[in-house]
Amino acid sequence: MFNILIFVFLLVFTDSSVSELPTLYEYFTKDGIKTGLSDSHTYFTLNNKNITIFSGALHYFRMPKLYWRDRLKKYRAAGLIAVETYVPWNLHEYQIGRFDFGSEGSDFEEFLNIVDFLTLAKEEDLFVILRPGPFIDSEWDFGGLPSWLLRYEGIKVRTSDSVYIKFVERYFKKLLELIKPLQFTKGGPIIALQIENEYGNTNDHIHPVDINYLEILKRILRKNGIVELLFTSDTPSNGFSGTIPGVLATANFQTQPIKELSLLKKFQPNKPLMVMEYWTGWFDHWTDKHHTRSAEEFGIVLEKILSYNASVNFYMFHGGTNWGFMNGAELNNKSVSEIDNKGFQPIVTTYDYVAPLSEAGDYTDKYFKVKELISTYNTLKIKQPSMPELHRRIKYPQVEIIGELSLEDIINQSFHLNIDNLLSMELLPINNNSGQSHGYIIYRKSNVYIPSNSTLQIEGRVCDTALVLINGILKNKILDSKEDLNNFGFWKMKDSFLHLGQDSYHNVTLDIIVENWGRVNYGFLEQFNQFKGLWQGNVTINKKNVHFNEIIPLQFQKKWIQKLQNWYKPKFGGGPKLYRAIIEIDDPSDTYIDMRDWNKGIIIVNGFVLARYLKLGPQLSSYFPAALMHKGPNEILIFEHFVPAKTIKFVENLIFKDM
Repeated sequence: MFNILIFVFLLVFTDSSVSELPTLYEYFTKDGIKTGLSDSHTYFTLNNKNITIFSGALHYFRMPKLYWRDRLKKYRAAGLIAVETYVPWNLHEYQIGRFDFGSEGSDFEEFLNIVDFLTLAKEEDLFVILRPGPFIDSEWDFGGLPSWLLRYEGIKVRTSDSVYIKFVERYFKKLLELIKPLQFTKGGPIIALQIENEYGNTNDHIHPVDINYLEILKRILRKNGIVELLFTSDTPSNGFSGTIPGVLATANFQTQPIKELSLLKKFQPNKPLMVMEYWTGWFDHWTDKHHTRSAEEFGIVLEKILSYNASVNFYMFHGGTNWGFMNGAELNNKSVSEIDNKGFQPIVTTYDYVAPLSEAGDYTDKYFKVKELISTYNTLKIKQPSMPELHRRIKYPQVEIIGELSLEDIINQSFHLNIDNLLSMELLPINNNSGQSHGYIIYRKSNVYIPSNSTLQIEGRVCDTALVLINGILKNKILDSKEDLNNFGFWKMKDSFLHLGQDSYHNVTLDIIVENWGRVNYGFLEQFNQFKGLWQGNVTINKKNVHFNEIIPLQFQKKWIQKLQNWYKPKFGGGPKLYRAIIEIDDPSDTYIDMRDWNKGIIIVNGFVLARYLKLGPQLSSYFPAALMHKGPNEILIFEHFVPAKTIKFVENLIFKDM
């Protein structure tokens, strides 16, 4: 009985003492707001009070809006006092002059209310570090730049090029109208904003950076009412060519913290140290080995950062998902011309990043390591919320494929463009004259005569994969191994050939379906000339040019998907087809779709393009959150390039292939 009384007394005493602590905002604003985040000393101050920043990256566009609060609560419960986020220009200005910040009807509308996200961050007692771009990298398609920029011949993105800057100014004016009232000194959560992103990391004697560009961006921000602290971020060992006077330089790295922070301190000895990106894990490319990083290794580096009296932002603290077609890509060759994309490496759909919070929001060993070390090094005495319960995940019963559409059925329900020459996706006169950003493009030639033993050649490189069909019959080899990517139908082979067999064909229809597998998100200037489709040369049969007469943009936009009809009983033949299943859900819960029985393609749920899949891995299951489900019937469509399965299966977890 005595022990019970002691326990109750301690519990009450503890709760009472905790309840007397101020919140983060109460601590820093209780006497009013006089000034924002300052770097005028070797330590940060906020509103004239010392502050060490413990922050984590979280991208609102990489998770459903219904989960924003849950993830933010988990950030605060770990001891973080700030959340950092990018702003993706390509989602917010999805067509030329057409903007969506959460209510304008684009396919990503439900992910885009940045004002609501920033407001939620403050409600959850978190400050915000905002990285508005215009370029964000982030392993996101085209580094967050809108693909319609490519329509302007000669444009030089990420420079002071007047055409590019004109569009940046227009976009920033729209964005910053929303952001301006949410700055800390105006009562909002934003304490700092970044100018561009890792601009100095791409500097060398061949590719000098355009410092005037950074100065222009700074002026645009200030002109549009941004008053908070500005910063740049690069890896110190790459040099400081991406910095400008009067703007705080910060560091990005994963290892060698003492080396990198010492270089940063030497560069700006009278400024506070900030690791803007401490890389908690890494991302994966399709067909490569899945990256891992232990909590022990992660913690050793983190402790060195904190013992160096540096502030830190974890990139990523929670990664989320590269929905649908939004994954980026890299080029592994340093200097590359605009038409040589041999080193193209598309990034997988999951952005789990091996982060402290998993793609589905689970706590990991790294989460607890962060919580432990922050509690050790943080001297700020404020209220610390408890950890939220995890969302339930279940393995739904498998569902049967009940419908099928052939490529011809799909084409018959799509709009056609009459052409007399090959065009890339981006140059098509569609979407408010913004071109095609994502999906597939079909080049069609009708009434073709093909002699026996013919050879088809695509000059230059395919951007990025190609399927050749004669009267709807696939002529490509089925993708079966990583080595197949070196052959016809993929970007690695230049001037590639396909033998069309011993049969001759009279008055047939020739289709070439080209897939955009993601635009480059990081690199030197010329690596951003990422046109998709067939545009580098002619298509020939027996060395005679094929003059295609139609283009069918296959964009898989939500409104089009929801109107698809005339489904027939599946035959499960080879070649590209669209397959349909219905799953009845009484109590929506997170799950993963298991794609190990399928080959290559995309998954669509309730009209939204959810994910890409590839049996070669490393990712083999795709996150399907309850927030994207309905109570009752839910439609799942699979666009399979090669060989389908007859069912769709589910698992509880993200699965990676052993490579």
